[in-house]
Amino acid sequence: MPEYLISFNDEWVPHHTEDQIRAKSEAVRPVLDEMLAEGVLIFSNGGLDRSTVVCSVEAVDGQAVFTDGPFAETKEHLGGFVAVDVPDDATARYWAGRLATALEWPQEVHRFRGPGADRSGYLDKK
Repeated sequence: MPEYLISFNDEWVPHHTEDQIRAKSEAVRPVLDEMLAEGVLIFSNGGLDRSTVVCSVEAVDGQAVFTDGPFAETKEHLGGFVAVDVPDDATARYWAGRLATALEWPQEVHRFRGPGADRSGYLDKK
């Protein structure tokens, strides 16, 4: 089955208090539980924002150069995501709609071009 990334950008979401974030977490939990029950949830994490950035890295003359800051300038910043394994675009759109409704902020759906590599699958090929 195709794998999809359903994500939202941090800039799309207005500032929330801790209580509001907790309420959003409670609102989305039934959707994630349903994804688990349906066997489509691969991974989810909604706890990303500018404060969680550890470093940036870029290749310079064939070497990895790490910087604590300033970070790469981007117009948008990933806020959180859910990776799902579903049969088609329509099903991915369904789950994105459920998330958008539960969280009350926009979601974006991306189809991966091919299957991902989990640790065991990657090591089996070596």
